[in-house]
Amino acid sequence: MKRRKFLWSFLLFAAGCSAATNTHSSTSQVKIPEKLRFSITDAKGIKELQGNYEPFRAALEKVLETKIEFFPVEDILATAPAMLSGQVDLTWAGPSEYVILRARAQAKPVVRLERLNYNTVIVVSAKSKIKSLKDLKGKTLDVWRMGGAASHLGAVELLVDAGIQPSEIKIIALNTSSLQKLKTGAVDAQSMSLAEYRNRLKVDKLSESEFLLLAQGPPLPGDVFAVSSQLESQITEAIGSRMIKQQDLLLQAILSVEALAKFQGATMTAAIDADFDMIRRAYQAIGQEKVIQ
Repeated sequence: MKRRKFLWSFLLFAAGCSAATNTHSSTSQVKIPEKLRFSITDAKGIKELQGNYEPFRAALEKVLETKIEFFPVEDILATAPAMLSGQVDLTWAGPSEYVILRARAQAKPVVRLERLNYNTVIVVSAKSKIKSLKDLKGKTLDVWRMGGAASHLGAVELLVDAGIQPSEIKIIALNTSSLQKLKTGAVDAQSMSLAEYRNRLKVDKLSESEFLLLAQGPPLPGDVFAVSSQLESQITEAIGSRMIKQQDLLLQAILSVEALAKFQGATMTAAIDADFDMIRRAYQAIGQEKVIQ
């Protein structure tokens, strides 16, 4: 453990030295506020923030050369008013949460966290009589978590593209991605990310031959770092530029926490709002337009 902490401290020190040599660039000349209040929509309360995201917070301080202070929120609905009132400057949000923040707080996207195999898949048992998406009509689809980008909204997009309305299927959320539910017949189909599907095969010690992949969607936009609309555009650009240029340090910080292993192989790229239009279409398809207005 001491060795790991020493290595991490060395990486942070090296990054600080590297940042100091880049002061000639235009973005490094921008004066970022002395303190940025940082929230994470997927973390509830200060205990989870400190437990899972402290290495990232410390690395972000080095990259942006300013104090980063956690601002705990209980859910996405609390993040929007906090950003509007100036209590939150920067947030890390999932794609489904981001479109809500954009609609309710005019949050500005700066960096996308693109994940490997972050595509929605819809899976059934190989023994099932369901052989296509159209066969799902009248059947039960477990989307793991309502509002989840890969498990729920991505599945809705696949269904609509196949000419199926979500109302034609019984959609439930059992809050577990175990594939055993398909084997026992508790549900007819399941949706999740491709990465999670492959992970569950390993965890449940199952073979791909026991299941049929009905459909696989395109890559989803992934998580996003968004800033308050109250920050000046030059500051917004500087934050995004510095994070992307020094993403190796930030990604190392993320992956130093076991709970964040799903980001293995991720990269950081510039984000634009149009990247998330597919998420908006899915919200509209399930009759939740008000959520993103």
